Amino acid sequence: MKQWLENLAVITATFWIGGLWVLGIVAYELFKIIPEAQLAGNIAGQLFKMMAYVGMASSIYLLIQRVYQYGTNALKQGFFWLVLLMLILILVSHLGINPLVEKFKLEAMPKDVMESVFADRFSTWHGISNIAYLLECFLGVFAILKIR
Repeated sequence: MKQWLENLAVITATFWIGGLWVLGIVAYELFKIIPEAQLAGNIAGQLFKMMAYVGMASSIYLLIQRVYQYGTNALKQGFFWLVLLMLILILVSHLGINPLVEKFKLEAMPKDVMESVFADRFSTWHGISNIAYLLECFLGVFAILKIR
């Protein structure tokens, strides 16, 4: 049973972290392909929201599986702490930063947020969100390297 759970953990981590990197590439390409930035941003935003849910579910499973398999020794493993840090980044972004960014978009309506008085604040928080996402991607690489 433990071997099956460990194999599922490897698959879960690979799916989640690979998805993070692929979504970053897809979002970049969306803005090149779709001429209207607001539409591209809305599509990317939905994809990032979906990935946040995948990340929450995956990280929770990975943390529970690690504690089940190793007990309190899981707390001594770098993998555990990397996944926990990634979960914290997801929660801060999804529950803290993204609602702010969405608020700026709604308050700018019917204008594009970048053409409104909220453009500076939107850019700042969007940049912070991008940094958190990139940090999550790079932490994911280290987590994959430490999974076994």
